[in-house]
Amino acid sequence: MRSSFIVIACLLGLMAVALGAFGAHALSSSIPESRQATWATAVDYHMFHVLGMLALAAVFRGAQSPWVVRAQTSFVMGIALFSGSLYALVLLDIPALGAVTPFGGLCFMLGWLCAGLAAFTSDYPGHE
Repeated sequence: MRSSFIVIACLLGLMAVALGAFGAHALSSSIPESRQATWATAVDYHMFHVLGMLALAAVFRGAQSPWVVRAQTSFVMGIALFSGSLYALVLLDIPALGAVTPFGGLCFMLGWLCAGLAAFTSDYPGHE
């Protein structure tokens, strides 16, 4: 299961870089600055949580913790809901999509909570 999260994180990282480049090159001349900033926020949170997923996989390598799986799943859901809703908001200009964004933020927060619980409750290399 853990290796599948590494593959998912790598694919999401690829997507974050591609979407960042798309925003910087293709969108920069066609959307207002406020929407460019929204796009940049989506890309930033997308990539931060991909890096979080990879860090969890590295730190908890060999550990069997349901909290790690919950954290990874929460990060994937957060990327889809938070960053995904912001990408869609910028591209489609439908303000109602902004209502989805906070749910993604909650998923991110839940993911970090689960990561902390994994650190607190798990045996993993370097844990004392």
